[in-house]
Amino acid sequence: MVDLGGGTFLMGSNDFYPEERPVREVTVGPFSIDRHPVTNRRFARFVLDTGYVTLAQRHPSSQDYPDADRELLVPGSSVFVPPKRPVDLRDIRNWWAYTPGADWTHPEGPASSLDERWDHPVVHVAHADACAYATWTGKQLPTEAEWELAARGGLPSAPYAWGDQLNPGGRRMSNTWEGQFPYQRLNSEHDRTSPVGCFPANGYGLFDMIGNVWEWTATPSQPDRPRSCCSPSTAEPEDERWIVKGGSFLCAPNYCRRYRPAARQAQPADSSTSHIGFRCVSR
Repeated sequence: MVDLGGGTFLMGSNDFYPEERPVREVTVGPFSIDRHPVTNRRFARFVLDTGYVTLAQRHPSSQDYPDADRELLVPGSSVFVPPKRPVDLRDIRNWWAYTPGADWTHPEGPASSLDERWDHPVVHVAHADACAYATWTGKQLPTEAEWELAARGGLPSAPYAWGDQLNPGGRRMSNTWEGQFPYQRLNSEHDRTSPVGCFPANGYGLFDMIGNVWEWTATPSQPDRPRSCCSPSTAEPEDERWIVKGGSFLCAPNYCRRYRPAARQAQPADSSTSHIGFRCVSR
């Protein structure tokens, strides 16, 4: 973990999406934060020690999802499935599919595995799953303010965690989408998640605060919560939601410019996808 002294900083942004406004002064106390997102290797140790079963591995109840297609009331999770041609970006169903058998051990469905992905961020974890892991470690999920302070890396007003340019000098600084989302990905050795630490750390020595996977926080979404641009959801407006931060490998200039510390999304608590993970803090 990395120890941070906390302090007062300017949170949010007035330059991108409405849900990030206004820029405001926020103070947080000292805390320590994981150097990188929780990996499949670490999550596997938790499961081995506790026997924990994630939400995606449990059989959903028709009482909890009365309007759901009966054929989809099976254990599974939402997986990114890239189309082969341009699609309507207003309909996220064009690239998301609820996939029976998809879970943290099978990221793309039953035929996939964690081979060569043990050091990738764990995905297909719902908010409760992340909280259960944090409790096992004696830690907690970060608040949105703690997470954003850490992501900024000591650069109080820069739009990105590393400075003013997305790709300074043409160098890729995070695992985000290059090309026309969602059908064309260019110049990337990683089709989906990447091993933690592949890209440069920020000024605090923290890896993957931007891109790779969105990260759960301990901050609930407010009634005027932003609509999620990046995840499928059949949740009702009154359903429990939590803020996720950091963007993912799916964030792209032509669709979702949320690869920044100030970016935020409201995510239904019971949703798990192939691009959401988490990290922990100690206070």
